[in-house]
Amino acid sequence: MNAAALEVRALAKTYEGHKRRVEAIRELTFSVGTGRLVCVVGPSGAGKTTLLRCIAGLLAPTSGEVLLNGQKVTGPPPGMAVVFQEYGRSLFPWMTVRQNVERPLIEKGMKKPQRRAAVDDALFAVGLLESHDAHPWQLSGGMQQRVAIARAVAYQPSVLVMDEPFAAVDAQTRGELEDLVRDLWRRLGVTTLFVTHDIDEAVYLGERVLVLSNRPTQLLQDVTIDLPAERDQLSTRSEPRFTELRSQVYRLVQQAKQGVREVAELKEHP
Repeated sequence: MNAAALEVRALAKTYEGHKRRVEAIRELTFSVGTGRLVCVVGPSGAGKTTLLRCIAGLLAPTSGEVLLNGQKVTGPPPGMAVVFQEYGRSLFPWMTVRQNVERPLIEKGMKKPQRRAAVDDALFAVGLLESHDAHPWQLSGGMQQRVAIARAVAYQPSVLVMDEPFAAVDAQTRGELEDLVRDLWRRLGVTTLFVTHDIDEAVYLGERVLVLSNRPTQLLQDVTIDLPAERDQLSTRSEPRFTELRSQVYRLVQQAKQGVREVAELKEHP
């Protein structure tokens, strides 16, 4: 049984201002075991972005807490890396691929020989070692997102958070990036929380899928994805069990859109 690398405990967030009060998250609790890959889905406007900002230490919760390896998150934690949807805006266009990947390592205080090795390993892992001297604007959207992933991997985080990272790429590139994430996760063993609006993607990638309710966000159901560990785009998506799981998550998301708040009995998943 793995200890929890990431814990969200009774998290609540309410926005107040301009004579208006908006309850975004209500008493949300879940955990992600060390080395696990968990996906999060929910209706649009369900508070996924607010949740991620709280987890990443960018937004203070109204109540409750987030723990990273047992330590309370009160600001951006050093052991966490985040890959955002808008990869183009997160890369510095005047820097080369290598410089973009290396930048957080400089800020981390890593010495030059270690930085070079970490950057080389990360670029090799995402298939961009030969493009190390290119600039982001010279690369395709999919390649730019690989740079963002390489930057996160080179940082050597204990927890990797991915916020709808493939929403802006084409379907073929998306499939390639999904397989890249699965491959990196299995080889590196980094605890990963992957937020997506794509139900098929969540079922394909995750060991579990957390289905969030409509706002105010609560955990509607924690779905175990009992597909084989070895997955590929053709055979896995053709399996009857994949279809069953996809249908189960789809029904839950539709219930969430309709405001159903009956939270199912949950199992412990440390």
